[in-house]
Amino acid sequence: MTRTVQQLFDLSGKTALVTGGSRGLGLQMAHALGEAGAKILLSSRKAKDLEEAAAELKAAGIEADWIAADCSDEADITRMAKEAVQRLGHVDILINNAGASWGAPAEDHPTAAWDKVMNLNVRGYFLLSQQIARLSMLERRSGRIINLASIAGLGGNPTGMKTIAYNTSKGAVINFTRALAGEWGEHGITVNAICPGFFKTKMAAVLIETLGEDEMRSHAPLRRLGDDEDLKGLTLLYASDAGKHITGQWMAVDGGVSALVGG
Repeated sequence: MTRTVQQLFDLSGKTALVTGGSRGLGLQMAHALGEAGAKILLSSRKAKDLEEAAAELKAAGIEADWIAADCSDEADITRMAKEAVQRLGHVDILINNAGASWGAPAEDHPTAAWDKVMNLNVRGYFLLSQQIARLSMLERRSGRIINLASIAGLGGNPTGMKTIAYNTSKGAVINFTRALAGEWGEHGITVNAICPGFFKTKMAAVLIETLGEDEMRSHAPLRRLGDDEDLKGLTLLYASDAGKHITGQWMAVDGGVSALVGG
């Protein structure tokens, strides 16, 4: 019997691991999954931030817990993946969101900073996806992986901000998403990416301060920045059975910025 829309979007009984989940976009996505019924396990480096984020989710009636881990460290990724599966029983949904940026002209960009950004934003996504798939998704022939890319991965920076490592890493995330979807589709695992535009987050604070919020809004056809709700719908679509036939795709959530020529 064909399910209703409400049934397709329902995540009751599902489990989700959200990296970079203690604030900003990660916490917003955790809210989306939890509000749809999923049990949430948050991860980031700082225990205090995680405690506060988990308390916020619990106050909203969401079952939530946390693991402190560094997604740029292979040993920590392995530990986190094993602990996540032990505590949740299995992982239905993985959101790769932990990330870093660095601003510097390409000619002066420090090699160490380049490596830091690529290690966390690309290598970390690969290693955690690999671990969670091995420990949970491949054997169960089911899983949803959602990678956070960015509209910065779609091209250069028309704003004049010099973030070549970040742009490069997010472009890599988009093609990583396509390649992994191609390999793991036969195992019932979907892999998709979200490309946020300008949201009022800690990572975007320098850009907003440099250009001004009004200037930032002016670059978007909708004349607004992303808010605390704008990633929820797409996150839930990718994570639920409503999106079970969608894989290897990316979608921009940017107020229309990426639709503009040179935008």
